[in-house]
Amino acid sequence: MLFRKKKVAIIYRMVMKDHTCPYGIKSKWLLRKSGFRVDDRKLRTREETDAFKQEHDVETTPQTFIDGRRIGGYDDLRIYLGRRIRKDEDTSYTPVLAVFVVAALMALGASFVATGSPVSVRGAEWFIAFAMCLLAMLKLQDVESFSSMFLNYDLLARRFVPYSYAYPFFELLAGVLMIAGIAMWLSVPVALFIGGIGAVSVFKAVYVDRREIKCACVGGSSKVPLGFVSLTENLMMIAMAIWMLVSPFH
Repeated sequence: MLFRKKKVAIIYRMVMKDHTCPYGIKSKWLLRKSGFRVDDRKLRTREETDAFKQEHDVETTPQTFIDGRRIGGYDDLRIYLGRRIRKDEDTSYTPVLAVFVVAALMALGASFVATGSPVSVRGAEWFIAFAMCLLAMLKLQDVESFSSMFLNYDLLARRFVPYSYAYPFFELLAGVLMIAGIAMWLSVPVALFIGGIGAVSVFKAVYVDRREIKCACVGGSSKVPLGFVSLTENLMMIAMAIWMLVSPFH
């Protein structure tokens, strides 16, 4: 029986006493995953690394070589292997998806503990409230960046800048009170207020003015395009507030 001989890839990467390059580790793993036998050549000192860079006229490590040809760094290797490279300007719904999936799982767990069933009315309420808290947490990681992005489209924030800084705190407050099921006199007006203004602002920016900008819903570093997801976040807050007013469970 004949066995196909694996192709050999040579990788030069920094493995120093005080620093091991993470992209070197990822490159080595990716090569092995792609069926290569890896000749792992470690650069153990800064002098050795600088000499390698000078010899091959490169600015970074790791560097991968296949069939005597220099492929390049980690991103170059991904391209060579046909893997997708995410660019800084690329949009992504992954952050929002992560928030809603985690919120849903938390709600299922909390509902099971509280009612004995993972699916319940209280669990549905918790899902929205948990999502509000998670979204607020992402905004609060860098309020300055969030406020700058928020000012691109929010109608009230443009007239009263402090609102752009206060918004994440309002969202968190409403979410926590809704989780606890207390102080509806406060949580309901807050959710209706920020949700209502947010919904109108998003609708005007996206569907009336036809602007293509990023949403601040998951913080100031968001790659999520302003649109349906942003509108949904605000409509969920409005729906939750109205439900808490009319629901027989409260």
